[in-house]
Amino acid sequence: MPDFKVSSTCPALPVKDFLRRQAGLSLTLWRKIKNSGSIVINTRPAAINDLVYPGDIITVSWPNNSSITPENLPLTILYEDEWLLVVEKSAGMLVHPTSGQPSGTLGNAVLHYYSTHNYLYGFHPVNRLDRNTSGLVLIAKRPDIQHVLNQNLQHITKQYLAITAAVPKPPQGVINVPIGRKPGSIIEREVRPDGQQAITRYSVLATFSNACLLDITLETGRTHQIRVHLSYIGCPLLGDDLYGGSITLLSRQALHAAKLILPHPITKQQLTLVSPLPADLNNLITNLASNL
Repeated sequence: MPDFKVSSTCPALPVKDFLRRQAGLSLTLWRKIKNSGSIVINTRPAAINDLVYPGDIITVSWPNNSSITPENLPLTILYEDEWLLVVEKSAGMLVHPTSGQPSGTLGNAVLHYYSTHNYLYGFHPVNRLDRNTSGLVLIAKRPDIQHVLNQNLQHITKQYLAITAAVPKPPQGVINVPIGRKPGSIIEREVRPDGQQAITRYSVLATFSNACLLDITLETGRTHQIRVHLSYIGCPLLGDDLYGGSITLLSRQALHAAKLILPHPITKQQLTLVSPLPADLNNLITNLASNL
């Protein structure tokens, strides 16, 4: 049950207005509190129309029903506090269960970890990775924290390491072309004038005979953005046969979410989380370097 303190500069206002405007709770979460939860002001039960004043402490609770089944799966945790969890996802694992695959996902693993520690948290990922992309996933332990982070995505830096089938020219640059769904496909995306704005920054870190290692920073977060943009400039990811990459040396796209930099949603201190390249991508680089 999170607590919210009314600041000394906040005027008296209904508790709903404080929670929505000042504390940043989403409308969806407010409805859960209103319909099935509880509100306590200074240890006394309160109604949704009660006023709050500077210095008041508001405690709210809501039902935390989850359709995700806890499952004992390997889970690598890089950071944890009472608000956030940052984990490494391996290639081949879905972030969230689907109707076609309700188990074996990161969500199942996280819910099992919570259950073994008697944590009453849900699964609230802030960033999502494709099944065959490895690396860092930022998870909020509460929906209000997820809402705050989603409202401030422009302050979260997401850096990736990618291995492409060609060397881009120039060796560093910005790809700024819109991306939309490819007609006739529910999965594939493409560059199209009526798509959503998508901006990808890249820089070459190392070159090989017919490949290179790129450092990539996303300014937007469209589905398959890196994969589509790199294919568009003639440098598809190795292992990404959906967008023109060869699978001769690797059977999954050579893409790793390597770094997250963000201001902590509560403490405001800067967090920097780094995930090293997994073994399969390190082996790929070794193979490419040996063929120089």
